[in-house]
Amino acid sequence: METGSQSEEPNRSEQTGEAHSAAETPAPGRRSFLGVLLGVGTAGVGAALSVPLVRFALHPTLAQTTETAWSDVGPADEFADITAPVKRVVTIEQRDGWRKTVAEKSVYVVKDAGGKVRVLSAVCPHLGCTVAWNEAKGQFVSPCHNGVFTPDGALISGPPRRSMDELESKVGDGRLKARYQFFRQLVATKEVIG
Repeated sequence: METGSQSEEPNRSEQTGEAHSAAETPAPGRRSFLGVLLGVGTAGVGAALSVPLVRFALHPTLAQTTETAWSDVGPADEFADITAPVKRVVTIEQRDGWRKTVAEKSVYVVKDAGGKVRVLSAVCPHLGCTVAWNEAKGQFVSPCHNGVFTPDGALISGPPRRSMDELESKVGDGRLKARYQFFRQLVATKEVIG
């Protein structure tokens, strides 16, 4: 009898071993397939919905600033016979990311020694003050540390390191137009910054 009982014990241990291995690695079924399918679908929908949000958040950093458009200074024939600088206010419009800026800036229309009409920025190249034309002295004077410029914008004296900044200008359809730009201050060379 002992031999019979011994032969039964190994069979029981073999059966319990098979039961343990079956519990450790369950066979894939419909539930696990549906779980994987649900996870992949959720990740796909989440990725698809996040693309517009990411583009919206990154657009201002990736978009280029638009160039400043040509601003109307006035009728070209109005400046044909000027003998002294004429101050005008131009409207500039620029788009930067989501922000659209419209500003009014002062410019001076002058004639150089050759009689060519030029447009000068009224911003002092030293500290950014608005340069004023002094009719009595016949020169431009900056309120920032008394920078002095000739009627055509050349530097005479003072702390500015360069002459007044000339703006790009053209005549079209009988109108004088200028492209307003911003220049770096406190430097000897004319550097466009916007």
